Formats: sequence, C-alpha cells, structure tokens
Amino acid sequence: MKKDIETKLIDKNTKPTSMRILVYDFLSTQEAALSLSEVENHFENADRTTIYRTLKTFEEKGIVHSIQENATTKYKLCDDGCDEKTHKDWHLHFYCKICKQTTCREDISFPENVQTSFRIDEIRLFAKGICENCLENLQ
Repeated sequence: MKKDIETKLIDKNTKPTSMRILVYDFLSTQEAALSLSEVENHFENADRTTIYRTLKTFEEKGIVHSIQENATTKYKLCDDGCDEKTHKDWHLHFYCKICKQTTCREDISFPENVQTSFRIDEIRLFAKGICENCLENLQ
C-alpha cells in the first residue's frame, strides 16, 4: 500500500515524504470531505502547519480538490485524471444539514465534453440538503 501511494505521489510530481504518505493514506479511507481540523485531529502529534502545507501541496498538484463550505475549506482526494493545471471534479459536492458531512456526488455532474471557445479548468457545484441516511432516519 505504501509503495502504491509513493508511486501516485511521484506521478503527480510530489515528493513522497512520511507525512504526505500518511495524509494520503488517511484521506483514501474517507467517504466525506474533511477540513484541516478534522485531518489534524487524526494526527494528534503532527504539526498543524505541516498538515496544512501537505493539503495545499496536494491541491496544487491535483491530488485533492478543495470544497468551500461556508467559511471552511474541506478536502477530498481527486480522481487520477486531475493534475496541476486542471481539476476534473465536475461533480456535485453535497452538504448534509443534519450529519454535517460533505460528500462528492459523482452521479450528478457537469458534462466534460462541452464544446466552448474557452478552456474550463474547474467547476464548483455545491448543494445543501439532507443525505439519504439522514432522510431515512427522519421517517
């Protein structure tokens, strides 16, 4: 597993440091997007600045995409198609008002093959509501 992560980081022109490998591994197990504080809480003894720099480097290299949620930035691993120039997270980011989780909804997306005379590098689709699990619990 560690070798796979190292290879992915190297493929994205990112040096595979110990912290980067740990953060990547942690993010790969998460269903929901996480804030800096949530990632930091998982790594109790790690320096907050190091985690922040790791997430920012990942974003710049197309490893994670950021989701603006009110005044908070959350991070989720990108698909392999993202790179330093273009993030292909052309899907809906959904925030549940009950469980407070933000998830990527790949089933609702903007078509990538739209013909334009300009280049689209990034699209941010964001919605708030109640997720399936919480909605089921309400009934």
